[in-house]
Amino acid sequence: MRAWIGLPLVLLAQGPPYPLPPLPETRPELVELGTALFHARELSLDRSLACSSCHQPEYGFADTLALSIGVNGQRTLRNTPTILNRAFGASFSWDGRVPTLEEQVLRPITDAREMGLDHATMLERLRTESAWAGAFERAGAPVTTDGVASALSAFVRRQWIADAPVDRFRRGEVESLTNDERAGLWVYESSGGCWRCHAGPNFSDEAFHNTGIGVRDGVVEPGRAAVTGDPADRGAFKTPTLRGVALTAPYMHDGSLATLEDVIEHYRRGGVANERLDPRMRQVRLGPEDTRLLVAFLNALSRPAEPK
Repeated sequence: MRAWIGLPLVLLAQGPPYPLPPLPETRPELVELGTALFHARELSLDRSLACSSCHQPEYGFADTLALSIGVNGQRTLRNTPTILNRAFGASFSWDGRVPTLEEQVLRPITDAREMGLDHATMLERLRTESAWAGAFERAGAPVTTDGVASALSAFVRRQWIADAPVDRFRRGEVESLTNDERAGLWVYESSGGCWRCHAGPNFSDEAFHNTGIGVRDGVVEPGRAAVTGDPADRGAFKTPTLRGVALTAPYMHDGSLATLEDVIEHYRRGGVANERLDPRMRQVRLGPEDTRLLVAFLNALSRPAEPK
């Protein structure tokens, strides 16, 4: 399977409630370098892993594990998120601690639980291996941490999923969705209440919510509060996009929910009670048929429209 390269204008044209930022102009040569770096095992301590080891195209640029495996067999602390449409992110990481994509693409490289490579060694490898020196020269990028960040972020910014059947349906092509998918859209917009957080053209409000995931004996993880220091943010994690969601199981920041049906059941119950639970979380009246239809709709968000 290849990554789906959609038309970002399909997203940008949809506007509020979360207007998406414009994409910067990027030279093809820089994207080409970023593609090579994304698949390069030289960026991990023991040369065993690349960015693509955890962000696998066939799984929506995520993987199939609750917590991924880094160098020396270590487990990551968070579930691997998709990079699809992260060009439109307002902040990065599950708790939003990273403000820019350029900063985010470097973090897994140095993280001891992920790729475990310090910047100095990374640059030494890239400068001394002639193939990399030539690739950076062709891209017009310096062999520096900023150069690596520019190339990797250029690659990530071109991983789009857009113009799904849902988009065509909303443009008036009513036959783009099956009857079940249309009914699932109605559940999404009405009794399911999913739109309250999964809002806008990218189906994410880019905000942080405590949905009761990661609660143990009534105590919730710090989440966003670890960044802001605000107790009100305790247990809050970023709302992920729903585009491509059918490809990226398991779900949530800790990978604790295996299927879309499990996710819907979690929300149907109103999450797991804790003192900072988001007020939007409440029991939802959804039956088995509603769940089936909602999954059909989410699948329609995860595939490109059929060519005419």
